[in-house]
Amino acid sequence: MKYATDVLLMAPAAVSVIFGVSRVLDAVTDPLAGYFSDRTQSRHGRRRPWLLGAALPLGLAFLMIWAAPLALKGAGLVAWMAVAVVTFYAVMTLVNVPHQSWGAELSEDYHERTRIFGRRHLMTNVGTVTAVLCLFFITRSDEPRDLVLLLTAIFSVFTVVTIVAAALTLRERTEFQGRGPQAVLGVYRDLARNPHARLIMVVFFIESLGGATIGVLTPYMAQYVILHISFPLVVLTYMIASTVTVPLWTALFGCFFFVGEGDVAVSYVLAFILGAAGGCGNVIAPSVTSDVVDWDELETGERKEGGYFAAFSFMQKSAAGITIMITGFALQLSGYVPNAPQGEAVQLTIRSLYALFPLSCYCIGALLFMRFSLNEEAHAVVKAALAERRTPG
Repeated sequence: MKYATDVLLMAPAAVSVIFGVSRVLDAVTDPLAGYFSDRTQSRHGRRRPWLLGAALPLGLAFLMIWAAPLALKGAGLVAWMAVAVVTFYAVMTLVNVPHQSWGAELSEDYHERTRIFGRRHLMTNVGTVTAVLCLFFITRSDEPRDLVLLLTAIFSVFTVVTIVAAALTLRERTEFQGRGPQAVLGVYRDLARNPHARLIMVVFFIESLGGATIGVLTPYMAQYVILHISFPLVVLTYMIASTVTVPLWTALFGCFFFVGEGDVAVSYVLAFILGAAGGCGNVIAPSVTSDVVDWDELETGERKEGGYFAAFSFMQKSAAGITIMITGFALQLSGYVPNAPQGEAVQLTIRSLYALFPLSCYCIGALLFMRFSLNEEAHAVVKAALAERRTPG
């Protein structure tokens, strides 16, 4: 969003509408991706064909987002970005949903699943840190659009290659083929009846709202509120802490409301502390979802990893879309002017959205999650019942 408003000079409200439209379309693409991924039967498995087929379109859509022609202005630029963003998120669903579902299938062990998704999150952080390092060059470039295009081309190719490599090397469990749901609407009927899934989805959506707000507003906070601070270094501090520490705190998000111009050291300390907690949802949520899928299989006799992870993908992307819509319209209504010192109204808007909104989200989510009852002991009972059902005779 920061690139669109400050480099492409698009109106924040226009960017918000683009992401809002893409979220509406996700309501169709996400469930279909999950359903057909679960139902796929081929000699290559259920998940592998999707990653192989979507790798190249994903790389091209990613390139399109950052490669808007210089001649495009006004409505033409908005149309280009709308097509690029909608296409990117639709194709990303075809990669992300099968990939997460594949992770849930690699093991049925309660703790090993957490380690699998922990490693997945670690590699996500490696990619994010790499992107942050690129930001050092982009923010110092006299021609940011040219440099962004070069870097995007490099990483589009890298993305295609690594997705194909993962698809060709990961093993698939052949016994899971043919165990998908019979009807696409039945997936979400069963999900709605699953008390563990209902609770986790609500908590995950609230957590995603808070996290997306931090992600969208960090560059605005760094440039227009704190001042004289390196946005890439703030993100890098957060990502390092997210990688090497365990989650400890949530309430400290509210402290960012009180930072102002020149509070550089305080901002780095807060970023490190928040990063220590920020990785929790990215590791625990998919691991817990895998356990909920087991509970659902015991109740319905079907495996619906794709359907469940599609639902959670939609919740996460919806939270990001809502955040961007709120942010875009709030900035425009408060008088935001790109690449200029901001007035008190804009700074207060940024601080409130950046600190108080995530604080509220995480407190509510934490209180709700205390009601979750599918712990290790309960999951062991589910596993034992499934093993007995699967035993011939």
